[in-house]
Amino acid sequence: MALGRLVGAVLRARGPGPAVRTLRLTHSCVDPAVGLTDEQKEFQKMAFDFASNELAPHMAEWDQKETFPVETMRKAARLGFGGIYVQPDVGGSGLSRLDTSIIFEALSTGCVSTTAYISIHNMCVWMIDTFGSQEQRQQHCPVLCNMERFASYCLTEPGSGSDAASLLTTAKLEGDHYILNGSKAFISGGGDTDLYVVMCRTGDKGPKGISCLLVERGTSGMSFGKKEKKIGWNSQPTRAVIFEDCAVPVTNRIGKEGDGFSIAMKGLNGGRINIASCSLGAAYASILLARDHLKVRRQFGEPLANSQYLQFRLAEMATGLLAARLMVRNAASALQAGREDAVALCSMAKLFATDECFTICNQALQMHGGYGYLKDYAVQQFVRDIRVHQILEGTERLFFLFHSKKGTSFHFECAGKTE
Repeated sequence: MALGRLVGAVLRARGPGPAVRTLRLTHSCVDPAVGLTDEQKEFQKMAFDFASNELAPHMAEWDQKETFPVETMRKAARLGFGGIYVQPDVGGSGLSRLDTSIIFEALSTGCVSTTAYISIHNMCVWMIDTFGSQEQRQQHCPVLCNMERFASYCLTEPGSGSDAASLLTTAKLEGDHYILNGSKAFISGGGDTDLYVVMCRTGDKGPKGISCLLVERGTSGMSFGKKEKKIGWNSQPTRAVIFEDCAVPVTNRIGKEGDGFSIAMKGLNGGRINIASCSLGAAYASILLARDHLKVRRQFGEPLANSQYLQFRLAEMATGLLAARLMVRNAASALQAGREDAVALCSMAKLFATDECFTICNQALQMHGGYGYLKDYAVQQFVRDIRVHQILEGTERLFFLFHSKKGTSFHFECAGKTE
């Protein structure tokens, strides 16, 4: 069932929930519901409700105990959030990239780290749905969409991050199997997830020599590094994934040999929108936390909310959030429409939104004073969780540097091209 139809039925049965009242600034220009269709408002409300009831109450505990909340994510999948932009015939919700951005922004107000993993999982399922064979789609997508199984994306290596085309993990064809050797770094879900979408070198140097393989956890020759200790994103494990003579059936290849780099880059176009949307949710929640704190915190005999300086700072934060949201939603719409400038817009939106939203969250922490530095206050976790958003899914300043060498005009070639 498509998510749009599902939310209508659920909302009619449940009636109004508390999330809209607690999270939205009604009749405000920074209200994330402004400009949305009625259907988009319905599933946005569902996402806000889920964030308020299922994510936010556990966010600090998951962070402290480094818990991967499998059952909670399966609850999210029952609402259609396990394959948001995956086709309905394999269990997906069939929604647009804009719809997806709206949902991830709302979910992130409850827990950025968990939502970010869900967004990565969605990207993996989309890759299989879009580039896999019918047999692969039917085998993998339904159990990934309902999150009976979880997926991880394996592109980054110890020696190659933004320079993805130089990856060194090799897959040599021997009979009806590829023999996989190499390692992947910083893999979200690594060791705890079930299916790994692995970019590896099956041919010569450069992007045309890269292919995409699906590797099942438990495959002989596959192992994992230690669980990394991180300052944020602690509700999702991060490990290296190691391949030593790991035999993967040829039938597990997605697309043709040499298609891997194109698949990876096209996946990351949406991934950039997804992670930027998670930053929007953190910034929105942080603004509300700062606003509420200023109302109750008194200095010199009056609430801090009466300070014109702090009022101006809140206005600046709201302006930055709105600008970032507009950029992200515009890029999402461009990607959905297949516009020629979509890749550039996705990268610009990711760069601006992740930078601006981190600034907003950090300023919100500052407005809390010493309380903002205490783990009892959620704002510090938003700051820690979104800091990595400026690093992952491609370092955009390197992206701009690369293309600026081709000329002074703002012409960006499709990241999915391999010529």
